Formats: sequence, structure tokens, C-alpha cells
Amino acid sequence: MRHFDLVIIGTGSGNSIPDERFAHLNIAIVEKGVFGGTCLNVGCIPTKMFVHTADQAAAPANAKKLGVDAHLDGVRWPEIRDRIFGRIDPISEGGRRWRAQDNANVTVYEGTARFVGPKTLDTGTGETITADRFVIAAGSRPVIPEVADIEEAGFHTSDTIMRLERLPQKMIILGSGFVATEFAHVFASFGVEVTLIARGDVLLRAEDAEIAERFTEIAKSKWDVRLHRKAVRAERTGDKIRLHLEGPDGAEVVEADELLVAVGRKPNTDLLDLGKTGVALHADGRIEVDEFQRTSEEGIFAMGDISSEYQLKHVANHEARVVQHNLLHPEDMRKSDHRYVPAAVFSSPQIASVGLTEEQARAKGIRYVTASQAYASIAYGWAMEDTTGFTKIIADPETGLLLGAHIIGPQASSVIQPIVQAMSFGLDARSMARGQYWIHPAMPEIVENALLSLPLD
Repeated sequence: MRHFDLVIIGTGSGNSIPDERFAHLNIAIVEKGVFGGTCLNVGCIPTKMFVHTADQAAAPANAKKLGVDAHLDGVRWPEIRDRIFGRIDPISEGGRRWRAQDNANVTVYEGTARFVGPKTLDTGTGETITADRFVIAAGSRPVIPEVADIEEAGFHTSDTIMRLERLPQKMIILGSGFVATEFAHVFASFGVEVTLIARGDVLLRAEDAEIAERFTEIAKSKWDVRLHRKAVRAERTGDKIRLHLEGPDGAEVVEADELLVAVGRKPNTDLLDLGKTGVALHADGRIEVDEFQRTSEEGIFAMGDISSEYQLKHVANHEARVVQHNLLHPEDMRKSDHRYVPAAVFSSPQIASVGLTEEQARAKGIRYVTASQAYASIAYGWAMEDTTGFTKIIADPETGLLLGAHIIGPQASSVIQPIVQAMSFGLDARSMARGQYWIHPAMPEIVENALLSLPLD
């Protein structure tokens, strides 16, 4: 049985750990799928390439209110798809080849790993290995809901929907979170009739309530949004798929060419048989880790979607850097910093958030004040004729320190960054607003004005 100094399971952010400082170690990397992980292959990068294309496709319709006569002639789906994956697939394959062929101290196993004993791993290739230390970075995968006959009817997830052979006329999207709403924007902008099925009373219910309500209101004007619906059965009739629903008015049926299931993702812990090596799990299936990314088993670290409550690439990258340092410097370990984790939804309009929502602050009994600023109140908002976007900031009324921020509107994912910086470095609202120049007329003025509107003590 071959023994290694270090084994890394997963080639997303975990693959960034071994650099030249690890050249003296004998390392194994195990990957069950495609090199590069979720973000590169089926997540952040290809989806945002589709989103940017969708934004261009939607631009003519948005320009009409500005006096610009433009129209969309159509989209060339195969060209869009092949341009995107024509860039991504070679990167994935290049990463695999580089690790397998150009790293003399690295052995690559391509199989589904599972533990068969303490620090003993079946690589899924017919070979079992052991190691002194492990990093579990095996990611997550889409959740498949319990809907009768859904497997027989056939469906897509975010893993497969971007590689469709042809653009459908109609699509059902089951889900109401960021994956569902981003793909609703993409396909609707390309001319697909989208029906979005949500169990709750709003879309993006994890966001601040005011943001979620505003987004749901906008979504209803663009897509067929069905709230308070439960999917109970799916069926295939010829080249169509039908989804049977239970709703406020009883039973109903929606029909389309394709069904996209986007109800969430779950950690891949169930594939690894972690009990065999003593690694403890949370009730939701995530691996338990401490602030140093250590599991309950000595010498085993975990990071990314398989252990983190944040299914975000920037969090996985941060945790990879922490694990990397702690592997190299066990006598001087660093802690992961999850205090102020920002996130964005790249739908239309964009949403960005960081810190507490108003509902969370209230539930925790935290004293707070809020201020909201409409896009329409700043010069660039006038230029865009934006009537729906706004920024909401939550702060401690005594210290002026920011507790959270939530933005809906164009460029929200960029506009929020100064707030993330202020929270991370302890800058209070008044100092942030008046201690620097804010370019006029630019989008971040909405942040400046919201800061100045906070009713601080």
C-alpha cells in the first residue's frame, strides 16, 4: 500500500495548495470528476460568461426607454456555448495535465475516493493509499428534490444545462435561489419562455426581506413566477416535460421543453465514508472544522463547500490559503476569517450583500439603525433611468460601525466592495463617508449618501 506525505481530495480550490514550497513532499491528488472543481467547470466562471452575454442580449430592450431604437435579432446558442466552453475546457484539461505530468512529486488519481480506515483511502482507481495528512476539498453537488418520477422524466441541473444542444422555446426552473434566478435571467434574455417555481412567498429568501421582495416584484414582470408551489410529480410526454404542482388554488400543471432543477447544493461527504477515518459532521452533512480548518481527526483538514456554510469560491480560496499556511507552519497556525463574507447574485438586477440582514439583527437582539438610498436619487441613477434599485445599510447607532449592507441594482457586486472594506477594517460610517473623495457622478455615490443618511446617536 503506497504511503504519501499529503493527500488532497478535490481539485477546485484545494488544487491551489501545493506550490513550490511543497516540492519536498510526496503528494497525491484525487479527483472524481473534471479538474478545476465547480467554479471553473459548472459554476462561477461559465455562468458569468453566460450572464454577461445575456446582459448584452437584454440591452436593446432596456435602451428603448432612453430613446435608443435597437432590437435583438436573436442569439446563436451553439456559438455562445462553444465560445465559453472552448475557453474553459482547455484550462481544465491543462490543469490536469500539468499536475499529472509536470509535477514530479504529485501523483494524480482519477476516481471517487472513499475512506476505508483511519487515514486510509480507496482512490476509486483500484489502488488504496495512506497518508500522514489529508485535505478534504471534495466540494458539493446539486440537490435532487423528492419529486415523483423526476428521474424517469429527465431533467437538467447547473452541471448540465449550459451544454444544451439547442436553445429550448420553454423552460421550467424549479428553485428560487441564486442559481435559479441567474439561469432565469440568462435563458429569458436569450428568448426562452421561463417559468420559475418557488415553494416560498418570495424569491431569494435568504436575502434581506426588502431586497427579496423588490427582486420578486421585478421578476414577476419578466418571467412566469409561481410562488407557494410544491412540485409533486414530473412526466415526459413526447419531447415535452410536465411538472405537476400543488398551489394555493389546488393542482396545476406546467409544461416545457426542458426542466432545470436548481433547489440547492449538498456537500459530497456522503460519498467519502468519513466515519471510517473519524471525521465528525454537522447535522446538515458538512464536515466540522475549527478556526484553523482542522477536522476532528488529527492531521485531516477540510475546506470549501464540503465544510463551509458559504458555498462561495472566494471563501474556498481564502480557506485554501489558510490550510496551505497551516500545513507549512503547524507551529504558527492562522485562523480563517469569516466575519464579513460578501456574496452576489448575478441575475437582473444584480444583488449584493454583506453582514447582517435587518431580520438577523432583530433576531439577535442587536441595536441597529438603517438607511436606504435609491439609485434614482444619484446622478448616475438618473442617467440609467433606474427606478427599482436601492442600497440599504445597517449600522450600530452608537459606534457608527457597519453591521451589514444590501444592494439591488446595476453593478451591485462592485458597488458593495467599499462597504466590505470598511467592515473588514473597522471604519465607521461617518469616517468612511467624509474621510475620502467619492467620484461624481459615479455609482458609489449611492453608498456615500446612504452612509450620511444613517440616524446615528
